Amino acid sequence: GSTYSSKVFRVTFLTLAASLTVPLLGVTVLLDCPIDPQPISLKEPPLLAGVLEPNIKLRKAERLWENQLIGPESIVNIGDVLFTGTADGKIIKIEDGEIQTIARIGHGPCGTREDEPTCGRPLGIRVGPNNTLFVADAYYGLYEVNPGTGETKMLVSTKTLIEGQKLSFVNDLTVTRDGRKIYFTDSSSKWQRRDYLFLIMEGTDDGRHLLEYDTVTKEVKVLMVGLRFPNGVQLSPAEDFVLVQETTMARIRRYYVSGLMKGGADMFVENMPGLPDNIRLSSSGGYWVAMSAVRPNPGFSLLDFLSEKPWIKRMIFKLLSQETVTKFVPKYSLVVELSETGSYRRSFHDPNGVTVAYVSEAHEHNGYLYLGSFRSPFICRLNLQHV
Repeated sequence: GSTYSSKVFRVTFLTLAASLTVPLLGVTVLLDCPIDPQPISLKEPPLLAGVLEPNIKLRKAERLWENQLIGPESIVNIGDVLFTGTADGKIIKIEDGEIQTIARIGHGPCGTREDEPTCGRPLGIRVGPNNTLFVADAYYGLYEVNPGTGETKMLVSTKTLIEGQKLSFVNDLTVTRDGRKIYFTDSSSKWQRRDYLFLIMEGTDDGRHLLEYDTVTKEVKVLMVGLRFPNGVQLSPAEDFVLVQETTMARIRRYYVSGLMKGGADMFVENMPGLPDNIRLSSSGGYWVAMSAVRPNPGFSLLDFLSEKPWIKRMIFKLLSQETVTKFVPKYSLVVELSETGSYRRSFHDPNGVTVAYVSEAHEHNGYLYLGSFRSPFICRLNLQHV
């Protein structure tokens, strides 16, 4: 009797499995996929050893202004006054612990994914030579903001055609000391900021990625094309090159803006232990790089696993929303300091994002590292003397 019942069970189970699988396959074949993913070849991630050895140094950071800010992506200071742009479209000033909204580029309502293009999303922010703020708004373009009056002046609009194309996802900027040139990134010519996960998962090299705006002639030039999700940008201390983070490829490219190599480009750092977001100068003459996600080795890196399997990515995005997929990304925070030549100097970790989660930028000021986040409701501050 037992062989008969096990046979019945097996047949029943297989029938059930088939009856579930066939419609599911049918559905996934018929469903539209919002992305057209390309296979990407990533090298095996670097071992998290030596300078990159996991630690919990980021847990020593303190959370400031918790629940008073929404996604403070990028941070600058004029004296001891901090400025940041937030997910509700505001440019904010923090003086003596007091938070004040000084400007908005877009207009409300804000709060949902649908609102983002009209609400605006200030991302990269920098201080110019006259203590004005230069702001990259993902949806509106490049702006100059007077921190005293809150007056905003458009420099480059996303509506303007640049070499026949509009800007779709203005991300970060870096400014020369004399304020003449602004180098900025347009992360995609297809996706907007609210679809950044589609951009990462699609892996295409669409768009013009490093651009130069001349504040005197008002001209915009395209310097580099064909990068996969160009993100943070930083001029070197000597202002002879600009570093551009290529998020999807976990690497940093270098573009020469002066000297013998002018107009040339090469690789600055390859195969990083995470996906680089913003990059800023460190007081030692090197660079702080914030990782928006980590590629654990040893361990399992979802990004690396999916990189050469476009069909799995298609299945995922046919069935799940971006919000749902984001929940599967491990909350591992990592900031690395690079030397002036691109070698790793030190690394600060928070393995489960206990204190610091979703770090987008590390900005050094007066012995402290201020950590911006595109998703957290606070700014973190790490005392560099204590790590």
